[in-house]
Amino acid sequence: MQNLSPTLAVAGDASASPAGHPAWLRLKDAVESLRPLQSKDGSIDLSTVQRGTVDPLVETVLTSVQELAPLFPQDAAYLAAVQDDLRKWADTGYREPDFLDSLLAFHPAEQRTDGLDHLVVFPMYTQNGNPNRNLEAVLLKVVWPDWLAELERERFDNPMFVPITFTDFTAGYDTNSAVLFPETVAVRQAPERFTWGGIFCDREAARFRAVSTSAVELLGLEIPEDATGLLKDQERAQQTFVLWDLIHDRTHSHGDLPFDPFMIKQRSPFWMYGLEELRCDLTAFKEAVKLQAEGYAQGRDVQYAILFDRMFRFPVSGDRVRNYDGMGGQLLFAYLHKHDALRWRDNRLSIDWDRVAEVTNQLCGEIETLYRDGIDRPKTAHWIAAYELVSRYLTPHPASTWAKGAEALPLDITDGKALNKALCDAVKPDEFPLSMFYEALSKKLSGVIAATTGITGTGVQGVAA
Repeated sequence: MQNLSPTLAVAGDASASPAGHPAWLRLKDAVESLRPLQSKDGSIDLSTVQRGTVDPLVETVLTSVQELAPLFPQDAAYLAAVQDDLRKWADTGYREPDFLDSLLAFHPAEQRTDGLDHLVVFPMYTQNGNPNRNLEAVLLKVVWPDWLAELERERFDNPMFVPITFTDFTAGYDTNSAVLFPETVAVRQAPERFTWGGIFCDREAARFRAVSTSAVELLGLEIPEDATGLLKDQERAQQTFVLWDLIHDRTHSHGDLPFDPFMIKQRSPFWMYGLEELRCDLTAFKEAVKLQAEGYAQGRDVQYAILFDRMFRFPVSGDRVRNYDGMGGQLLFAYLHKHDALRWRDNRLSIDWDRVAEVTNQLCGEIETLYRDGIDRPKTAHWIAAYELVSRYLTPHPASTWAKGAEALPLDITDGKALNKALCDAVKPDEFPLSMFYEALSKKLSGVIAATTGITGTGVQGVAA
């Protein structure tokens, strides 16, 4: 490894907070200095950047990881592999990085201990954040309370799920990203299977509290006292999201016609992704109703969180190009509205709190029926049936080809792959535009949503902590 020292640095004080450790601060600075030197794929072009500029920065990352490693004894093998992968990256002349060896050595799901710290260093993109595979560094804690561990063990088995909170992070996470997924790491080849997935419940909870509080005020919505308490309590909201995420995440591989999470290996019209994500959320809602009846306070909180996040934040977040989560939120709102479980009158929103759970579970049942019937359908027919379900409640774009029915679609194409592509190409970028209600809400909430970029549980704008 050219110009990079193999000497082990002296370990820091293990009793100090990792976020304040001098080695962590050096590591962060070095990563941020490397960021503008990296290309989209993570490589560094040494024909335009002097190696004498790059090597000292990578050496700082390497020695900082060495110095911090004793603070994370459970990750000793992983952090040693990170150092090896950094050396190998330098030896290639900083071509596209390959951190497969260190990725395979990282096993956070094997020690789900409440409060356990991890240091994570990978070249990666951050979903809903930085699309480039820059080197990133994150300090995080595992959230694994006893009650959640019991539910996972006895009822909602999900051995790969790792709920986490931020301690500190580099710029790729000063974004809207709330996940740490192995799929995003730069590797020479994808592992045969992934064994863990991390979700930052503090960011999810803080974002939920900020946006929902503003929406409730803007819409004049009267909410139950316990819902008000949830919006004011960050810790309670985090506990809510770890339960929601636990059930949602496992649902991708459970039930009729299960899909891979996010249907990564499939190309489908975006409403199929939207229905899959909504199915998982509504399954969590249905289970939360049962948990509430059994005495779990978190069960009622999960219902509030799904309703508010899905109806208020999801439809008006992100752009309007194939926004599948936005579509799912619009569908939930429209379904509740058409079944008179919520009303918008005199510029005020009201929810029938006695009926909302029943009607929400009714929508879950319709989606489950679609999936069950889909087992006996060819893919094209299933896509059309799903479109018909969504368009019963959401008005398609006036220029939509799909809305004209099967006779307008290119169903005469005999090659299956070409047919699938043609059907996807016929989808409008915004196949189900925002309703007038959401157009108005988007304008009012846009500033609040923008302000949640990079938010963590240590400070929620506009919400009492």
